Amino acid sequence: MTIRNAYLDAAAQAVTLLAAPEVRAAWDGPSALAELTVGGLAGHLGYQIFSVTPVLAEQGDAPEAPIPLLEHYARARWVSAPLDDVVNAGIRTKGEAFAAEGALALRERARTELAEQRVGLPRLPPERSTVFLPQTGWALSLDDFLVTRMLELAVHMDDLAVSVGIAAPPLPAAALDPVLALLTRLSVRRHGQPGPLRALARAERLPGAINAL
Repeated sequence: MTIRNAYLDAAAQAVTLLAAPEVRAAWDGPSALAELTVGGLAGHLGYQIFSVTPVLAEQGDAPEAPIPLLEHYARARWVSAPLDDVVNAGIRTKGEAFAAEGALALRERARTELAEQRVGLPRLPPERSTVFLPQTGWALSLDDFLVTRMLELAVHMDDLAVSVGIAAPPLPAAALDPVLALLTRLSVRRHGQPGPLRALARAERLPGAINAL
């Protein structure tokens, strides 16, 4: 299965979660994430799908050469910024703005855009291989960009499910594998090899945090 198809399957799971009655019922309440309502978190989850739609309209590759995926996270300000930093405040504001449309409108927009992507992504020519990210000022390969979307979908589906007391939809293996690989690589870069290795094989020796982000 291609990364494009893996992303589409992961996004479908997110749309399913957005349609859960528990999400709609808790819309205006606090989420599991600080300073974000359930609706705002749902809006941020939906944005991961919406952010792929512009790729379908672009006419060609980005003029810039793509940077490596780990470099993308090294440069991303939000990774290490505190909760009250302007970049994280902006992310929350955008999520709440999507939430203001209402639970049903957000779900339908996500469903509609995903349907368009199911048609459009497979039709992109093989040579269409890079994506420019205007919010960052650099480019990624198309596959790497979709892996970033899958990571966001995986993490925030769990956040949203925990917020409303239900189980998160499972990711298909084709999406889970690159997400876990990326999280592991980010964790190793931040903490070194022993922590992640021990967490998986020798938890009694785990020295402390091994968070990737």
